[in-house]
Amino acid sequence: MERRGFLKAGLAAACAGASAAGTRPHLLILMSDQHRGDWTHAAGNAALITPHMDRLAAGGIRFRHAYSSTPTCTPARSALLTGMSPWKHGLLGYGAVAPTLPVELPRLLRDAGYYTCGIGKMHYHSQRAAHGFQQLLLDESGREESPDFRSDYRSWFYSEAPTLNPDATGIDWNGYDAKPYALPERLHPTAWIGDTAVRFLEEYQKPEPFFLKVSFERPHSPYDPPRRWWDRYEKAALPQANVGAWAAGYAPRSDAGPAPWHGDLGKDQVRLSRQGYAGSVSFVDEQFGRILDALNKRGWLENTLVVFLADHGDMLGDHNLWRKSYAYEGSARIPMIIHWPAKIRGGQVAEHPVEIRDVLPTLLEAAGVAIPAAVDGKSLLRIASDPKAPWREWIDLEHDVCYAAENHWNALTDGKKKYIFHAMTGQEQLFDLAADPSELRDLSAESTWTAELALWRGRMVKELESRGPAWVKDGKLQLRVKSQLHSPNYPV
Repeated sequence: MERRGFLKAGLAAACAGASAAGTRPHLLILMSDQHRGDWTHAAGNAALITPHMDRLAAGGIRFRHAYSSTPTCTPARSALLTGMSPWKHGLLGYGAVAPTLPVELPRLLRDAGYYTCGIGKMHYHSQRAAHGFQQLLLDESGREESPDFRSDYRSWFYSEAPTLNPDATGIDWNGYDAKPYALPERLHPTAWIGDTAVRFLEEYQKPEPFFLKVSFERPHSPYDPPRRWWDRYEKAALPQANVGAWAAGYAPRSDAGPAPWHGDLGKDQVRLSRQGYAGSVSFVDEQFGRILDALNKRGWLENTLVVFLADHGDMLGDHNLWRKSYAYEGSARIPMIIHWPAKIRGGQVAEHPVEIRDVLPTLLEAAGVAIPAAVDGKSLLRIASDPKAPWREWIDLEHDVCYAAENHWNALTDGKKKYIFHAMTGQEQLFDLAADPSELRDLSAESTWTAELALWRGRMVKELESRGPAWVKDGKLQLRVKSQLHSPNYPV
């Protein structure tokens, strides 16, 4: 693929000095956006072509029950920055990542002697809030925010193709529609992020180890892979949407716009959306391969800790739902793999419930940096070295009002069972994920599951009672008919 005009001056600043040396590992986050946990070949999706994600799994440890506690972009990225639970970092739904936070992963690593660089989508507010990154090369397409900000990708695009429209494909940023990318493939933001990351690795000469976060915007909509990947999935046996009887109320379309949050749009539309989504996943995977090869050529792959994760999933029509922000597996479960050949035995699959908050302590432990007491996450290296080591029994999930007042919930899961409390109505749901991973059967009203429902309800009471009587009163979960986007811990 042709590569030109890579903001060479900015990258050159990262490349001065001697070769990176020392025993501390390089740290690399490979992040996809809106990527479901079941949409890699290694996770059992036989139709998907993801050899490089699979390569990470084969050489590392894959977490089968990895979640995004607040499954939309910004609260997930707050968890990644801080290693904290939603209540602790303060963002309970979709809002702005605070400009500064008491614990920030890039800042801790910078202060410990790492060179810190972020490439791609950060989704911060303001857009160039550094949070400890010494260099940011941004693609914030669709989030340009103001006339005063243009992302580095957009600047590069206009320098390469001044007469073209970067949004020529014409799909809504949160829409369900899918089409092949309308412009030359080299102009696609996925290609730019991959090219920029490869260039960074090829030219890096600083003496300190690096922390590099490479954050792709896809497979988040628009579902717009290059034509060759679109065609590759035209006849593929992609999974169909799973729709439980309990989801019948979501069958009517929520609105007539290009991005409804619920609606049965028909099998043909689901198939088309999934074709574009699959092509986008494979295009991102292709960039992963290029980045891993660049690491290998520098001799760094053995002692680089790579974390692959997503911020949240995508319902893709499951249960007549679209996009994210739901407690269900398509939205809340994510891919997560750690790969460090020097320290981690490959081919492991872990059943532990893990979450985005666990990334920060994992990287800090690898770097030999003290983990702040405020951090809620746990280092995944503990599981990698001893699968029987003590671990949490379940993980907490939640989301403030999103799209409509009724989409407002708290949940708990251990990866085998899942309990959901809908805050506006008090409706409960219980799923046996071990027997029913697609969540087709809601067990909450079945008499044989009454004791299990009470057990999980009691766990939720204990989880929330410290938040006060608006959440739990007299030992009972309370209805919450109003939005509460921030906890008292959100930095003002």
